[in-house]
Amino acid sequence: MKKNVIVTGGSGLIGAHLCKSLQGKGWNVVCFDTKDAPKGIASQHCDIGDRQAVSDAFQSLGWNKLDLLINNAAAMNDFETGFADLDPKDWDYVIGTNLTGTYNMSREAAQKMKSGSAIINITSTRAKMSEGGDFPYAASKGGIISLTQAMAIALGPDIRVNAIAPGWITDDHNLRNVDHEQHPVGRVGRPSDIMDAVEYLWHTGFVTGETVTVDGGMTRKMIYAD
Repeated sequence: MKKNVIVTGGSGLIGAHLCKSLQGKGWNVVCFDTKDAPKGIASQHCDIGDRQAVSDAFQSLGWNKLDLLINNAAAMNDFETGFADLDPKDWDYVIGTNLTGTYNMSREAAQKMKSGSAIINITSTRAKMSEGGDFPYAASKGGIISLTQAMAIALGPDIRVNAIAPGWITDDHNLRNVDHEQHPVGRVGRPSDIMDAVEYLWHTGFVTGETVTVDGGMTRKMIYAD
């Protein structure tokens, strides 16, 4: 019998790759997104920041069992906006989608999950390092790490909850040598690297409450100004 997985934000770069890869591995995949899902992927049109919309989408889906939830959807603010200049509506939107949305989806999903199920939250290395203009995005991603830890305790032992913190992930193949060389592993990340981490966290049974950083070692690299 196929296992069931929901991927939020399945229309984006990482989400689309996860949806297609999981489907190719035999999973029954549904994408929750406000945009169209990748071709061939079942979808539920849903604003995950809206608790009622999430509840309605789960009811419409009609699944009695959910094996895996991947909270991947994310909103971003304009990183060029100054701290005092950010529109409060932008703060509410980013926090509401990224952090509250993760809670909303997990709250509904947990009611459909049995022993051996898992939740994987996609956070970011920006939870631990920042360019300065990404404060609502960074705050939401930092909150996801803390929420992951709390959920792991609250939902264990039946449901394992972990997070993945991607670094620079792209499908652009026209990059400079320096873009690759600044990564200790010698290359920029690809969506497949996140899928590798998803597979690890799904198959391992003795890891919960953890955040796996997938960034080619960048957050371990000390940088000094010239």
